[in-house]
Amino acid sequence: MADVHSKETRSYNMSRIRSTGTKIELLLAQELRLLGVSYRKNVKTIKGKPDFAFIGLKVAVFCDSEFWHGKDFNSLEKRIGTNSEFWLTKIRNNISRDQNINDMLISSGWTVLRYWEKDIKKNVGAIAAEIKEILDEKRSKRKLRPPKLQPHAPCNNPENLP
Repeated sequence: MADVHSKETRSYNMSRIRSTGTKIELLLAQELRLLGVSYRKNVKTIKGKPDFAFIGLKVAVFCDSEFWHGKDFNSLEKRIGTNSEFWLTKIRNNISRDQNINDMLISSGWTVLRYWEKDIKKNVGAIAAEIKEILDEKRSKRKLRPPKLQPHAPCNNPENLP
């Protein structure tokens, strides 16, 4: 199946695809702000550069598009006509990288949340509420921990001994 666009048009279209500041990120960011949730965006120091990071609570949120991250990969395989080997390899590598990032973050004590683009578009309020609930739960668990006791200095003054 030949490409319906010229090489120049296809190149321009592909150059417009963003990795940060996507519509779904902006949509979720707006909803989180309405709920009073503050976050860090695309933190480079966290493996995988999550779309939203809550560093103190160790929560990473990723907004994944269905095509680039391989949702329903089996049906996607059948739909790709042009340069299919390149695209299927790329998407397989993306899926593998996503899993490696999940594993690495989880093993480091992070909670990883991944949401599909269509789910965000359809249920952004529910997703933002779910994220807020998870953050609130982590905050409450953090407050329930017993305080760290500091060892006191030995008493060097014999007058203070019982």
